[in-house]
Parts: sequence; structure tokens; C-alpha cells
Amino acid sequence: MTKFSLFLSVLSVSSLLFPSNGWSADRSQQRNLIPLPAELTWQEGELPIDSNFMVALEGRKDSSLEGAVQRWLDRLAKRTGVRVSKMIQASPEQAKFVIQCEGEGKAPSVLQDESYSLAVTTLQARLSAPNPLGILRGLETLMQLVRSHGKRHMLPCVTIQDRPRFRWRGLLIDVARHWQPVEVIKRNLDGMAAVKMNVLHWHLTDDQGFRIESRKFPKLQEHGSDGKYYTQLQVQELLAYAQERGIRVIPEFDMPGHVTSWLVGHPELASAPGPYQIERTFGIKDPTFDPTREEVYQFIEAFLGEMAKLFPDEYLHIGGDEVNGKQWNQNSKIQEFIHEHNLKDNHDLQAYFNSRLSQILTKQGKKMVGWDEILHPQLPKNIVVQSWRGPVALAHAAKTGYDGILSYGYYLDHIRTAAFHYNVDPIPSNSDLTAEQRAHILGGEAAMWSEYVTSETIDSRIWPRTIAIAERFWSPASIQAVVDMYRRLEVESIRLEEFGLTHRSNYATMLQRLAGKYTVESLKVLADVVEPVKLYARESAHHYTSETPLNRLVDAARPESDTARLFRNAVDQFLKDAPRVGRSQEVQFVLTRWRNNDKKLRPILEQSELVAEAAPLSRDLSTAAKLGLEAVKFLKSGQPASVSWQDEGRRILDRAQEPRAEVEIAVIPGIRKLVLAASQLEKLKGLPAADWNRELDSQVEASKRKLEK
Repeated sequence: MTKFSLFLSVLSVSSLLFPSNGWSADRSQQRNLIPLPAELTWQEGELPIDSNFMVALEGRKDSSLEGAVQRWLDRLAKRTGVRVSKMIQASPEQAKFVIQCEGEGKAPSVLQDESYSLAVTTLQARLSAPNPLGILRGLETLMQLVRSHGKRHMLPCVTIQDRPRFRWRGLLIDVARHWQPVEVIKRNLDGMAAVKMNVLHWHLTDDQGFRIESRKFPKLQEHGSDGKYYTQLQVQELLAYAQERGIRVIPEFDMPGHVTSWLVGHPELASAPGPYQIERTFGIKDPTFDPTREEVYQFIEAFLGEMAKLFPDEYLHIGGDEVNGKQWNQNSKIQEFIHEHNLKDNHDLQAYFNSRLSQILTKQGKKMVGWDEILHPQLPKNIVVQSWRGPVALAHAAKTGYDGILSYGYYLDHIRTAAFHYNVDPIPSNSDLTAEQRAHILGGEAAMWSEYVTSETIDSRIWPRTIAIAERFWSPASIQAVVDMYRRLEVESIRLEEFGLTHRSNYATMLQRLAGKYTVESLKVLADVVEPVKLYARESAHHYTSETPLNRLVDAARPESDTARLFRNAVDQFLKDAPRVGRSQEVQFVLTRWRNNDKKLRPILEQSELVAEAAPLSRDLSTAAKLGLEAVKFLKSGQPASVSWQDEGRRILDRAQEPRAEVEIAVIPGIRKLVLAASQLEKLKGLPAADWNRELDSQVEASKRKLEK
């Protein structure tokens, strides 16, 4: 076989397992809208995008709307090469794209209408909305509709009536644990707008950093930020940038806990004497504000008054989570205050603090947002509870008359799959909430806590999984097809690169740095099949501080291995053919590649201290892949494997599934499924293919749970 024919063979097989995500001539593969609209009807035909494609604005016009249209045209030019140089101000019937805005533009609010209508015929596209915000949402849908075939560019004919399911569709970005520069926030705002998210929850203060300029209390940023903070001019710039994209910005100033960075410059606010230093480690810390002293409330009122003028949104987040109460318990004056005011415990004391805080915010024209812990009968009904505890806690808040948003299930730092996040709903299908109570569920927020991300890696932790969350917040609850979600998500992930997001490009950069002078291919083979450990496993695996370099394989690895997901799909398809088992080629191809990769990777493992910790993973991947090839051989022959082979295979896979170097080999469940099928061939032969797969999936999950324990 020649090198060229070998290349074609490899390309053919790999395309079976890892199909192209480009546009297909098949219309069904071109419907890559995400989030999916509320109502959509495809029509026959298409509207060309060429030099005759001109835009007309009807109805109300303002500079913000014209700016949004111009940004859209600039993106269209980059994507297609077609430059629309002017907008027609009269004779809209001559235009190929008519935008009709019925109402004037206002600052985005939680109650603002975001609906739009879009109709594309072979003669003209027409987008209409009650206000510029709806136009913004419709423009993003229209951009996703753009298709190219060679030198031809077009829009498919379609009719869309669209509106969001939830009013609050947010992304929390924590800039306190690890500082994130202005350009990081801007590119993520662009990504949010592209998938119709409308709230940036900006976590600006925590034990590790105070990240905003206060002109009234400059010691806050001067002593509490290591010089890494946003000036008020930068904040105003970012607020304008967000508003242009239809995104509200809600700042979070966490209190009365998570306040170490405040206390470095102002120890007089604390419940225990200082001095204080910026916290370099993570977790729940002891320092808290003293809620019994009037001077503390005077300081907070002055500071929040300054911030209220800076941030125009009607909501302001006060955190309110994870107060361990140690400083309160050890302060005799605070304990006397609790007794004198007939408070039961620290929870009541925090409710007292929050009640005072709510009064301060009301004076400033703001409404309070806080985490689950703030919920207390003393607080007014106009607060918003952000739930990390789950839909049950959120439903309880709604039943008692409080608005709420869900973040449980959307913590991006937990390193869950897009499918996991997609299957979490602010209002689950089994919810017993009445229609009135459901109205209190405003939506949800994905949460990007930054203990283990830098500006180099944060995009890869936010995207592309947040695209799936965005669809859950926008689209009808009936949209549930996970496989189709992944197909559309991958297309949008590629599109997002036009904003400068680095969730794809930095992967190659980081791997090449780890590989040093060697080519990166063998390291990429390993990196493609591993995922960082889940939940809070990194906390116990390694001693981290805010100054620890985040430059290892665990940092380069993607939160979800597409290779592992596609391999599992290929295994499922292979086993569905049982007992014929005729579709083994693609499975054998990748297993052979993994089996042979350890030898190719050894030079890199031996020369790099950063990668050397992955040596056991590489060996285990090779051994597990060899076992998978043996399983395929048994299945193809129809002969069951021996008991000794089964026992040895279980030991190999159990060892390979154990996390090392803070990553886990994500393809092991797929290989285990093959091994289980080979071990139980006689038992499974009599079952329908669907039952066969379900039985094996159940056993794979049982093995995973057993190992996790």
C-alpha cells in the first residue's frame, strides 16, 4: 500500500468515527440553529447573498440599532466576503433584507420583550421586533442561517416566530480568584450575545481579590488587588459594550463572608482584629464583616452608593454564601448582640445583616440578589434568590413568593458534560409549581468559578458547553434531543472563534508548549481522550494557590472529550449490529492508534517534567486499547472470552479508570462496554440489540459508581 492510499484509508475510517462538522448538501444537516427558536417552519428555496444584498431599516431608528446592524454586516463580510457598503434609507421594497423595529431602544431589563419574527423568501428577508433588543436576537439567528457552497452564499427560506422561555439567562464570571483582563470579558460578552444570553454576573470581590476601583475608598483596590482591578472608566466601557449586545451586567460584592480582600485595607470592618492579607488559597475562610456595628453599615452604604451610580441595572448581587461563623462565635460582643436582639443563631444574625443591606439597596434604587443562604422571612419579596442547592430549593423560594434563578447543575468548574448541563432544567418536568409560582422562576446562570482557570484557559471552560445551557434557557422545554444538540453545538463552537474566543485555539498552543521540541501529535492523541477530574477533586489532589501556574495537561485538557463521546457512539453502533458485528473497522482503527501511541509519546514524557506525570495514563491507555482490540476479535468470531481473560480485563480497566495527574481517561467506559460484551456473548446473543446495549450500559455505570466509592 502506498503512503497516499494509506492516507486515504485512514481518512476514510476516521471520518466514520469523527464525521466532518462542515456544511452538508443535505438540508437536514444545515439546520444548525442553536438555541432553537420557539416556532420554526422551513420553506423551499433560498435567498442569495451577493453584491445586491442591501439592507433597509424601517420604523424607529437610533444609533444603537444602526451600530448593531453595522456589526452584523461586518461579520457577514468576514464570513462570506460579501461587503454591503450602505443601508437604504428609503424604498425598502428594493432591499434584500428589511429590518423593522417598532419601538425605541432602552437599557436592557429583566422585563424587556426579546421576541422577534423572521421570514426569509427567495426575494427578501424580513426581521421585525417590538424593540432593538428583539432585533439583536433575530440578527444572531439570521447569522446562524448563513450558508456557503463554494463561492455561493445564501440564506435558506424559513419562517420563525421566536421568544425566550426564561427572562434571565446568565453567565457568572469570577474575576476575583484569578484576574481576567478586559479583553477576556469582551470576547465572552460577544459569545454570550451570539447564543442569546442576556446577563453577565460579574463576581468582582472575594478573599483572593478586590477587582474594582472605588474612588471613595481607594484602599480597597490599592491593598486588596495586587494591582489587578478594573478602573471605573474600564467598567463604563464594558457596560456600554454589554448594552450594545443586549446584555445586562450585575455586579457581585460578596458579603458578609468572602471579604478578606476588603479587610486588607479596612480591617476595622472585620469581626476579629487584623491585620489581614490577601488570601492565596481557596475554600471557605473565617473573615467576616461585623454585622453588629453601625460603622460597618455606614461604610457599606457609602460604597454601594458609589457602585449603584456606576452600574445601571436594577439588581445588585451581595453574595451571602458560605459564612462559617467562626469569627462571630469567638467575638463576645457579637454574641451579646445576638442575645440582646433575641436572635436564635448565626443564621438569624446573617438575616439581620441582609435585612439592613436590603434597606441600603432600596435607598439606592436597587434590588438584592443573593445565594440560597439569604432566604429568610425577614427579607422583602422583591429580592432574587440564586440557588446552588438545586431545583427543590428554588421551588421552595418560588412557593414562598420569591423570585429565583438556578445555578445548580450549571457550575462549569465541575467539569461536567454538555449533556449533563442540558438535562438540568430550572423548572423540571415533574415540577408541582402552579403557573403563578412558575412565574417566580426567572431563569438561570452558568457559573464559571475561577480557582483553576487563567485568562489562557477560561474560554475552554466556558465554551462550548455554555451553548447547551443557553439553549436550555431560551428554547422550549420540549427541545431535548441530546445527539442533535451536540451536532449543532459543534458548528456554533467553530463560529464563536470569529470573536477571538480561544476555547479551541489555545488547546493546540498549550499542548505544543508541553511537547517542547517534539511534534505534538502523540501528546494530542492522549490529551484528546482525557478529561480533568470532576467536581472538587483538584482540591485534594494538589496544593493550589492563586499563584500556582495552571499549565499542565489537566489545564490543557478539554472539560469534555469529544473523542470519548464519539468513540462511545461508534461502540454502540458496532454492538447494535450484533450478532453480525459487521461495523468494527472504525472502532479497531482508533483502538490500534491508542495502543501504539505510548511508544510514540515516550520521548515527550521523558523530557518534560510537566508531562512526565502522565506516563501511567499513557501506559494504561495502551493496555486498555489492546484489551479492546481483543474484545472486538472475540465479538467478530462469535466465541466468548475465557473467565481468566474477563478477570484480567476487569483489573486492567479498573486501574485505567482511576484518575492520575488530575485527569481521567474518558474512553475507558467505551472500552469496558466492548469487554463486557465479549465476556457475556452467549448471554446477550438472544437479546434484541437495543436490550443488549441497555444491559451493557447499566453494567458500565455500575462499575463506574463502584470505583467512585
